[in-house]
Amino acid sequence: MNALNDWLRSLPPEEQAEIDALIAADMAETLWRPMIDIENPQVPTPQRQAYDSTADVLLYGGSAGGGKSDLLLGLGLTEHTRSILFRREYKQLSALVDRAHEIRRTRDGYAAHPEHRFNLGDGRVMRMGGMQHPGDETDYQGQPHDFYGFDELTQFTERQFRYVITWNRSTKPKQRCRVIGASNPPETAEGEWIIRYWAPWLDDQHPNPALPGELRWFISDEEGKDREVEGPDGGVVIGGEYVTPRSRTFIPSSIDDNPFLLATGYKATLQQLPEPLRSQMLRGDFTAGREDNPWQVVPTAWVTAAQARWTPEQPRRPMSALGVDVAMGGSDNTVLIPRYSDWFGQPQVHPGKSTPDSRTTAGLIVGALRNGAPACIDVVGPGGEAYGHLDGQGVNVVAMHGGKPTDARDISGKIGFVNRRALWYWRMREALDPMAEHPISLPPDQTLKADLCAPRWKMTPRGIQVESKPDIIKRLGRSPDYGDAAVYALFDAPPKRRGEIVHEGVSGYNPHRP
Repeated sequence: MNALNDWLRSLPPEEQAEIDALIAADMAETLWRPMIDIENPQVPTPQRQAYDSTADVLLYGGSAGGGKSDLLLGLGLTEHTRSILFRREYKQLSALVDRAHEIRRTRDGYAAHPEHRFNLGDGRVMRMGGMQHPGDETDYQGQPHDFYGFDELTQFTERQFRYVITWNRSTKPKQRCRVIGASNPPETAEGEWIIRYWAPWLDDQHPNPALPGELRWFISDEEGKDREVEGPDGGVVIGGEYVTPRSRTFIPSSIDDNPFLLATGYKATLQQLPEPLRSQMLRGDFTAGREDNPWQVVPTAWVTAAQARWTPEQPRRPMSALGVDVAMGGSDNTVLIPRYSDWFGQPQVHPGKSTPDSRTTAGLIVGALRNGAPACIDVVGPGGEAYGHLDGQGVNVVAMHGGKPTDARDISGKIGFVNRRALWYWRMREALDPMAEHPISLPPDQTLKADLCAPRWKMTPRGIQVESKPDIIKRLGRSPDYGDAAVYALFDAPPKRRGEIVHEGVSGYNPHRP
């Protein structure tokens, strides 16, 4: 861009005026087009690649200044019949609205109330909306759009994203349908779901990584989980219906791809950011450590270290406990996580619809138990039925009731806890402390990491209080099933007689003993 400006300034005034007139004529004829590389116009820019991509669901960006918002607006204004663009909060849409006016060079057809709506002519409409609170996504139920654009996707919950794009369709035979999320790397645990959703591109531990722009194909299997398949013909029959795969990809961009912002000196601003924000915003580094909330129970770095310690070989020692978080029906999961002393096994995940009753759930638990280890089951809610069924059969089970009081203290012996849930999560923190003599190791599962890093705590007159599960669900838009199962697995149960209820959970795994 600088070379172009230097060249333009070197031309005689009449030639400069002629070029300016050509540019003005082009702008009058073309509302918007993707950026081009002036010095290498034959090489498509990332914005051009995203514009041309055939992916059904695309993640674009990764760092600041790559033209993310403009891509969403350009597609909505030029390529689609019914478009809707989202920011998490409705009040955050003002910048998008202003930019839309700049591109259109008119306010004709625009209505601010009851929503930001642009009537573009020929029956084409572009809307803008927000989903500030979990549950707001239901406001868009049954409203089909051929283009969904999410600005700053990591600010949305996974449920909001998946729920809304269910209606990505068109009645026009030749109308292209697609979804694009524009985003920087997540700065909080709430946004880390995008690393799982686009794992082949973003998860540095993925066994089969994908190249930028490469298409990968996915279906939702009979258990409701994403499954990668071999191309567009890799669908399967589920419940008597053929499930057609949808393609995904990720195209990174940065300020170096945007000559307009480069010319403003914005890159220097990004270079002054503190780490890890600089690596995230300037280089689009999804592996850079995000800033923890100051009241986060378990530091992210501790979980990362525990997952780095993990090896896939199961230790030759008896099972210590099986942590169980139960879901009977619904959208949550029944999750089982085994522990062998300081080594945790991979989560065994079963969608709630596949564990509809206590008998089925109990069968899965019995099948996962080894060596007479206790099954530590959350009995608040549907887990109580599974607990009762197993206890009646003489299985070694522990009732995990997080709301019960406890007299236990932290490892220093000085600080108490409001309830057992606070105690259990603090025991997990102590077991992950790198200063512990025998810190635990955890499997490298992104959901498990996000769940363990999600809860927050505060000090009260009664001791440490950890955020309740309903409050976490409200904030994340999903249940922290993996994290809770791991926390339950940390419990060391004393021997019990049949019919005896063991539920104190004070002993716990001691990271300072072998």
